[in-house]
Amino acid sequence: MFESLRKIAIASCLVCGVVSYSASAQDFDGTKRLAEQGDLSAQLLLGTMYDYGIGISEDNAKALKWYREAAEQGYPDAQLSLGFMYEYGSGVTKDDREAVKWYRAAALQGHMIAQSSLGIKYAKGEGVSKDDSEAVRWYRKAAEQGHPQAQYDLAYSYTTGQGVPEDDDEAMKWFRRAAEQGMGAAQYKVGANYANGYGAKQNLVLSYQWLTLAAGERYPEALGALKTVSDLMTQSQIAEAQGLTLACYSNNYFGCE
Repeated sequence: MFESLRKIAIASCLVCGVVSYSASAQDFDGTKRLAEQGDLSAQLLLGTMYDYGIGISEDNAKALKWYREAAEQGYPDAQLSLGFMYEYGSGVTKDDREAVKWYRAAALQGHMIAQSSLGIKYAKGEGVSKDDSEAVRWYRKAAEQGHPQAQYDLAYSYTTGQGVPEDDDEAMKWFRRAAEQGMGAAQYKVGANYANGYGAKQNLVLSYQWLTLAAGERYPEALGALKTVSDLMTQSQIAEAQGLTLACYSNNYFGCE
């Protein structure tokens, strides 16, 4: 699950870069010309175009070539993309050590997606010795920059006591931050914590609100949990919760109870 979510996130990030940069590059030939002249942004863009078949047929080997060109000059977005290629074996033999190398290079420059990715590698022991404390260190760096997956992973670490002492209050804090960015899994955790009184005083109304939001994000366990919680509530509590949910959703999760 981590892999598919991360792939979508990275692809979305890169495609946004393509759209913004295309205004000056105009087309594949223009992008290639700039890339060959040493423009790092154009090199990343050209790699992305080959990687995702934007304006040209997909070619993972050429994508790898242009990502590497920019990555070796210290461009963090390209370093992340190159790490991604090694992690999934796109255009190159899968190599977790190389993936970690390039994630780290970008992470040390403050790239939050790379920091989150590096944390996951430490948590799984892929390409590096398993180290939960080091995983938490990188999760925190990305989480403090607002990266929702890292916020979720940091919260989960506090829930399980992996790399940090168990702390339901800290877990709830970070689940909540990810939930407020629309992450269904985090919304489910916030709702479940309110239902069980973990990291917050038990509150079925707020549990109903967050579980409903998680269900709206199609988180698979949310509907069952919502049914369990609603069976414990009065009609007036459900009506209150539905009103809060609508206000929260309408305000894009900002200022929710």
